[in-house]
Amino acid sequence: MKRSFVLILIIAVCFSCQTKVSKADHPIETPETPFVWEAANLYFLLTDRFNNGDPSNDINFDRTKKTGKLRGFEGGDLKGITQKIEEGYFTDLGINAIWMTPIVEQIHGGTDEGTGVTYGFHGYWAKDWTAIDPNYGTKEDLKQLVEAAHAKGIRVVLDAVINHTGPVTDKDPVWPSDWVRTEPQCQYNNYENTITCTLVKNLPDIKTESNEAVELPPQLVEKWKTEGRYEQEVAELDAFFERTGHPRAPRFYIMKWLTDYITEFGIDGYRCDTVKHTEEFVWEEFKTECDYAFSEYKKNHPDKVLDDNNFYLVGEVYNYGISSGKFFNFGDKEVNYYDDKFASQINFEYKWNVKQMEVEAMFSKYDSILHHQLKGFGILNYLSSHDDGQPFDPLRDKPFETGTKLLLGPGTSQVYYGDESARILVVDSAVGDANLRSKMNWDALKNKEKTTLVLEHWKKLGQFRANHPAIGAGKHQMISQQPYTFSRRFSDGNFKDVVVVGLDLQSGEKTLEVAKIFKDGLVLHDAYSNQNVTVEDGKVTIDSEFDIVLLEQK
Repeated sequence: MKRSFVLILIIAVCFSCQTKVSKADHPIETPETPFVWEAANLYFLLTDRFNNGDPSNDINFDRTKKTGKLRGFEGGDLKGITQKIEEGYFTDLGINAIWMTPIVEQIHGGTDEGTGVTYGFHGYWAKDWTAIDPNYGTKEDLKQLVEAAHAKGIRVVLDAVINHTGPVTDKDPVWPSDWVRTEPQCQYNNYENTITCTLVKNLPDIKTESNEAVELPPQLVEKWKTEGRYEQEVAELDAFFERTGHPRAPRFYIMKWLTDYITEFGIDGYRCDTVKHTEEFVWEEFKTECDYAFSEYKKNHPDKVLDDNNFYLVGEVYNYGISSGKFFNFGDKEVNYYDDKFASQINFEYKWNVKQMEVEAMFSKYDSILHHQLKGFGILNYLSSHDDGQPFDPLRDKPFETGTKLLLGPGTSQVYYGDESARILVVDSAVGDANLRSKMNWDALKNKEKTTLVLEHWKKLGQFRANHPAIGAGKHQMISQQPYTFSRRFSDGNFKDVVVVGLDLQSGEKTLEVAKIFKDGLVLHDAYSNQNVTVEDGKVTIDSEFDIVLLEQK
């Protein structure tokens, strides 16, 4: 089988066992593999573009104008995601967390900024944070999605937008001036004109810096009264402000609305949008409210608690890279978005490192930063995404290499929907980020042999990543330069995980030194070719038609 990136991956788990000393014959207990956010395999999808589970909700609010290419709602919804969870699609891929684009109710109208009419299919144009957009589904749909995911050990991450509303349209009036600013437009060359401004034209900016009390926007009051829930929403807001002591400033209304999804549905994390366009203290406040809501959910639903992990917050500080450590440089000011704010940051640098660096140099660099400057925190690596117009492999010429380098990277991996199925990121007649946001290519998984082979590659690597936290969170150490092999080691209490990886080895028969890791006589299983091998004289020899080997202790 031809590969653009030859890999031999040897993975084994070494469990430190818990024993009961009161009885000599008490059975040994093997610790379960813990879920570790720093090593997670997270799947990122556009809710509207992944899978249409309920065609009856495809059109709402008369969103019927002809749109630009891929700039309208395409039918994807929460039921479609739940369907794939229950079918085992994510489990087969080794996915243990799902991040979906915002699901709150979007503006009802469309905009036209030179690319044709665009509706808020992507979820980042909020009209009402307290409601789920009917194009995505209902609250009951979200409840079922979270329950289905948790039943399979998959965490659910929603997307939080605090710094802006949706655009102004003929159906969506601007929010009051004490809530938003509509100018100036950001220039992005210093701290002030990246924050106290609108991201783009006609995207009203929430006055997140304000501590002045504001009344509810009249359009929300009218909407809630029409829907028969005004009194309930106001009562909940009163209770929130009384408990927290926060002023009734714009940002705290939105924080209340967003944390309701934690206390009501038990979501596990938020990816926070446009982080650097909001004052850093806002994220510290948001973290406090998220932590409180998560603890309340766990207290009120002890039977639904998955583990003792904290609520997960990952920030989108656009163009942040791991090389900066904890800081992002605005030019005139550096800001730390980690301490007391985010557990992790999206790493915009990874695709460049993959292109420009030798593998060992890259892995060693990441290991050093993650276990020193960023110790106790994490990064989220990606090679393609929904708004990065320069993905690693837009034409999908290198889907095997993409999977290998993404899923073996230190840190959390972000699989963008269609990475695993070589979904092309260049679409005829599409403009800008629409190229990145086509519908999931399910037909290719059914009808194309090469796509099936790509998917199998991602499945095997993804499952091993999910089963072995050492890959993402372990300590990296090169074993030999030629052939290139390295180890990753991770421990968590009684759980011990050891990983050995070899790269650029020949297909057919191949031999690796493993004496430093595994004792003679150990039987290992190659999950890629489904064969067992035994360690002899500190070595393992594998003979398979594949150029990849995945070994675990049998």
